[in-house]
Amino acid sequence: MPHHLNRPTKTCACCGRPFQWRRKWKDVWEEVRYCSDRCRSLARRPQQRRGDDPQGPAPSGPAAAP
Repeated sequence: MPHHLNRPTKTCACCGRPFQWRRKWKDVWEEVRYCSDRCRSLARRPQQRRGDDPQGPAPSGPAAAP
């Protein structure tokens, strides 16, 4: 039986993936919200979050039509 089955698990606030307790988080486990540095940095940026279009909103008006 693997030893990691008994570890606490949380869900990442950015990507929604489950992640497990790590020894380096033993003192701050209650404060941990993200599974990685990448998710933490993406969560701080207001745009390009959770599947938003990285190109921004679609252009509108007469110039938008080909």
